[in-house]
Amino acid sequence: MSARQARLVAHFPGVNSTTVWSDPASGSQIDFASFQHFAQTAERGLFDYVFLAEGLRLREHGGEIHDLDVAGRPATLAILAAMASVTRSIGVVGTLSSTFNEPYELARQLATIDHLSGGRVGWNVVTSSDAFHGENFRRGGYLPYDERYTRAEEFVALAKRLWESWEPGAVLADRAAGRFVDPHRVHEVAHRGRQFDVSATSTVPRSPQGFPVIVQAGDSPAGRDFAAANAEIIFSRHTGFDEGQAFYRDVKGRLPASGRTEDSLLILPAATFAIGDSDADAREISREIGFAQTSPQTAVAWIEAIWGRELPGLDPDGPLPSVEPAEGNQRLGQVSTRVEDRVARAAALRDRAATEGLTLRQLVAAETASHTFVGSPETIAAEIDRYVQGRASDGFVLVPHLTPGGLDPFVDRVVPVLQERGVLRDRYETDAETGAPVTLRRTLGLPQPPAAAAPVRRDEVAA
Repeated sequence: MSARQARLVAHFPGVNSTTVWSDPASGSQIDFASFQHFAQTAERGLFDYVFLAEGLRLREHGGEIHDLDVAGRPATLAILAAMASVTRSIGVVGTLSSTFNEPYELARQLATIDHLSGGRVGWNVVTSSDAFHGENFRRGGYLPYDERYTRAEEFVALAKRLWESWEPGAVLADRAAGRFVDPHRVHEVAHRGRQFDVSATSTVPRSPQGFPVIVQAGDSPAGRDFAAANAEIIFSRHTGFDEGQAFYRDVKGRLPASGRTEDSLLILPAATFAIGDSDADAREISREIGFAQTSPQTAVAWIEAIWGRELPGLDPDGPLPSVEPAEGNQRLGQVSTRVEDRVARAAALRDRAATEGLTLRQLVAAETASHTFVGSPETIAAEIDRYVQGRASDGFVLVPHLTPGGLDPFVDRVVPVLQERGVLRDRYETDAETGAPVTLRRTLGLPQPPAAAAPVRRDEVAA
């Protein structure tokens, strides 16, 4: 039996604690040249797709903009189109909120880029959870937890109906007869549901891959159910081998209830890495990167979030605060963490700092900035292979620490070892007849959506 193939995704390192923007080798997170270099490096490494996160608002802590977000958060759709224009085979996938977008307009925009790219687009469907983001939008506020997923399910279902509303063969382009479209094969979508009331005819024909690949990242029971019913890829947070296997079994076990098979859904955890000439060398590199990833401001913000109180004058290169944590679950801003027992957590952190002789910043780096894969190229390739063959994942979404060149060492050093092990392609598939690149869905080995859409009458409504 041949080995299972590893799926690799390149996550453009946005403005967050993963990114070491202060490193002299770090470039812009706005300039087109950065996105071009990153996408073309991922394509050189034969990755499945490039992935973009999206932030709808700059993070804050204690009412102030957090320093790591000063470079900004550009809009996803424009970047997807730009990266698609300078690549040939690799997919481009972006995060877009189902809470603060509208189905008709977003479906139209994604379908347009899917056409322009030759069917290489995917959509990471997220729900936005709080009024902090909601203040930027007309509706304001936020949706209750259950309603967020209700809206997301209805959003995706309506988008799919719009994408499928042009049947194959609807575009005739018959010059002799003077007929461009067969109107009987273009169907109006009439939808009336709990979240949306839409009567629309899509302006965009069905794309080469049917519709964009659907990605989802929820981990709650509702999120897992949503993924089993709707997603084709899960962007998972479960990076440990045992927890990865448990998550894999759980989600894939939910697929039959939605009439789906195991190969219709891929599970791809996020993963960071530190590569060295030896495993010992890589561990030292990992320690250095982790400390650089933990800015003084981030270290203080993390401790304040644990303590549940502002700690003015706290020295990031000094000891942990001597004051005790506040009571309750205070939230100082977007840079925060949930703590069940603040006193116990603070005591554990003090014990570790004392035992290992760590300053506040060193402690926060040790607690938060560990890397998923640390070792020589051979060690990292073997570990990725172990996860894939052991069904702890179908591959990984790799997040480098530098923009835009952080992916280069992985492509140059680990990819050849994965190819030698027979678990990564040595070329992209092309169409047998035309030689053209295939769609993202085909690159990923995902099933093609049904080829035809049933006519939709105006009086049809959603439940």
